Amino acid sequence: MTFELGMTVDQSDPVGEALRGQVPIVQIQIGDPQSWKAPKLGFEDGPEALREQAERAGVGIYVHAPYVINVASTNNRIRIPSRKILQQHVSAAAAIGARGVIVHGGHVTANDDPAQGYVNWFKAVDGLRLECPILIENTAGGSHAMARYLDSIGRLWEQLAKASDFDQVGFCLDTCHAHASGEELTGIVERARAITGRIDLVHLNDSRDVAGSGADRHTHLGQGQIDPDLLVEVVKQADAPTILETHGSIEDQAADVAWLRQRL
Repeated sequence: MTFELGMTVDQSDPVGEALRGQVPIVQIQIGDPQSWKAPKLGFEDGPEALREQAERAGVGIYVHAPYVINVASTNNRIRIPSRKILQQHVSAAAAIGARGVIVHGGHVTANDDPAQGYVNWFKAVDGLRLECPILIENTAGGSHAMARYLDSIGRLWEQLAKASDFDQVGFCLDTCHAHASGEELTGIVERARAITGRIDLVHLNDSRDVAGSGADRHTHLGQGQIDPDLLVEVVKQADAPTILETHGSIEDQAADVAWLRQRL
């Protein structure tokens, strides 16, 4: 079995960094991940040139949407801009030929009915022009999060199934987030797939903190709190493209890729 393994790189030269790291897929962010500003591609020659360069090199690109996006929110000042910037990122990702846009599940507040958050997600997806698939990612913390626990993801998927272009909605499984959320990693691929019907991407990250901490703190493979055998098992069982978000230099992430390849 051949596994597609990749890493997180800078958007200024994603194909060059993929070749340098000897990986077939990469993940980038377009613009500031903590900003509400419209996406701004940092590749000097523009989106069409990046698309052509990636196609020639056989490099697949994923785009991570800004962390500030929360389409579940009941606050109009958060929800409406979130929908707008998500659409902008979907369109920008489509222009570079990206495989998908990863977006966090978001949350409501303690005073909100969680059901409204799921409905807001349905409305957001139903209103998007999905020129590029969106991949909803499980999240690490938050007692009122839409995608922290598998049962919550099940409620979310029930709502999203009613949306037009639902076939353009996928799932991204993050191992650090699942560990931090308190979900048991043993068998998580099977349980997640039973809910979503699919796993389109794995974010393979070790965790700095203990299980159930709610802390989203990634660390290098084999250096954190997650059983290394479980990390490898997730990749094998998911049989999906796998991106490392373990940070550091290309060489640091390449060492993680080598660690994983050796065990696969």
